[in-house]
Amino acid sequence: MELKFDERGLIPVVVQDINTKEVLMVAYMNEESLKKSLETGQTWFYSRSRNALWHKGETSGNTQEIVEIRYDCDADCLLVKVKQKGVACHTGNYSCFYRTLMGPENGIENIGEVLAKLWQVIINRKEKLPEGSYTAKLFTNGIDKIAQKVGEEAVETVIAAKNEDKGELIYETSDLVYHLLVLLAAKDIALGDIAEELKKRFK
Repeated sequence: MELKFDERGLIPVVVQDINTKEVLMVAYMNEESLKKSLETGQTWFYSRSRNALWHKGETSGNTQEIVEIRYDCDADCLLVKVKQKGVACHTGNYSCFYRTLMGPENGIENIGEVLAKLWQVIINRKEKLPEGSYTAKLFTNGIDKIAQKVGEEAVETVIAAKNEDKGELIYETSDLVYHLLVLLAAKDIALGDIAEELKKRFK
């Protein structure tokens, strides 16, 4: 089926994180930007305000590696699934859809979104090492201290599991997941790498 571009030669594009399924942004493509996206494996869009092509992340470094491109039933809208490097929004938020008009107050609905947002906070702390940040202190202390904290939290999670208090288990599990994410970030292992490995467990 041929894609249906509008009278301006444009087609709307929804960009989605391949791992968390979070919608990152909405933009437009024309035939040329779609062709460049297919050729390069990274997203290219058409700016209606500048009347020009633009390569996502060209100046910021926050590029999008294309995993899959789908089109809808009317062939007049694209869904592009990507591996996002850095953040998608120019405001510094991971997704352009960070504000809520209706629904949960914080805009977070599932574990995937929570992990994605927490991961971005951890990466930000690693890069900027702000004073007074516990996460930044962990990175400053080095991999041995981070690994030690993961071990401690794992033991505390096991102990909590032996007790009757579910709240304690939830708390300790959250501590374990957080410190494990810090460990992964310290070793330059992305959440996408873990997602790919976890997919093998489906078999």
